[in-house]
Amino acid sequence: MVPPPSTELASADPVPAEAARAEPARDAAPPTAIDRGITDYLQHMGVERGLAANTLSAYRRDLTRYARYLSAAGCARPEDITRHHVTGYVRALADGSDGGSTLGVRSAARTVVAVRGLHKFWALEGFTPTDPASEVHPPMPGKRLPKAISVDEVTRILEAAGTDTATGLRDRALLEFLYSTGARISEAVGLDVDDISLDAEASGPAIVRLFGKGSKERLVPLGSYGARALEAYLVRGRPLLAAKGKGTPALFLNARGGRISRQSAWTILKAAAEKANITKDVSPHTLRHSFATHLLEGGADVRVVQELLGHASVTTTQVYTLVTAETLREIYAAAHPRALG
Repeated sequence: MVPPPSTELASADPVPAEAARAEPARDAAPPTAIDRGITDYLQHMGVERGLAANTLSAYRRDLTRYARYLSAAGCARPEDITRHHVTGYVRALADGSDGGSTLGVRSAARTVVAVRGLHKFWALEGFTPTDPASEVHPPMPGKRLPKAISVDEVTRILEAAGTDTATGLRDRALLEFLYSTGARISEAVGLDVDDISLDAEASGPAIVRLFGKGSKERLVPLGSYGARALEAYLVRGRPLLAAKGKGTPALFLNARGGRISRQSAWTILKAAAEKANITKDVSPHTLRHSFATHLLEGGADVRVVQELLGHASVTTTQVYTLVTAETLREIYAAAHPRALG
């Protein structure tokens, strides 16, 4: 049997994310073979697979809890783990019997995916002779429709956003950008000025370069409303904000001239929704959902929407077709003379 991962490998520093660099917290006890194996896996996911820092951090939390569960069960080495341990941990996620908090179906499913990936990695690398998690499947969440708001509600929010000040121009540009491109909020706040092209001489829409999950790059058109709002911000708003900072290349700046945070973007949207008298719970992801739903309602092909959203699989995008189908049913039931009776 190949010996468990070495401490020398586990102490390397190959990834920029703190989540994948630190050893699991084990109450100051020396790391076990399982701890070192988890560190090796996270290093692999960060370097070879290019997982984002937020995803690595979530995997770190999930697998640290798994390591505690295994320690309590008497497992000291990766090769000691059996399918019984894995299924027991899945049950513990649902009932909290390991002393941790109970997880909903979606959070538990994400955790099981992390555990399955860990064991697959160990088996492929020869750390364990078999993969005890290969037949353990994550719980299946019920199909939840994305929350989208109407075109009229989006318009009201966008028109309520911003004033003729530097921060006001930024707010309007940010929200117009999110709805015009369907970008994730992390993608939007991570943009630099050089990632966009507002060429006035171009025959078609402006183009934006987005970097999605796993640092995958995609090009997305920017509609005329979004382009005009962005241009106004770049000309009249951003220079004033940039003068307060240290020369960051970030596109969207905060009041101190630094890159705007996701939390600030959320606050900007909530303020605009409140000003527009929108009582529904909205978030930056609401604009992404609405972007996809409105495109499909307008006749866009689902694979085109998949590309625009940066989904790895079209099945992820197809959930939006359920939203439009539900809308059609509602319209039919209200309008057709023999729909109900």
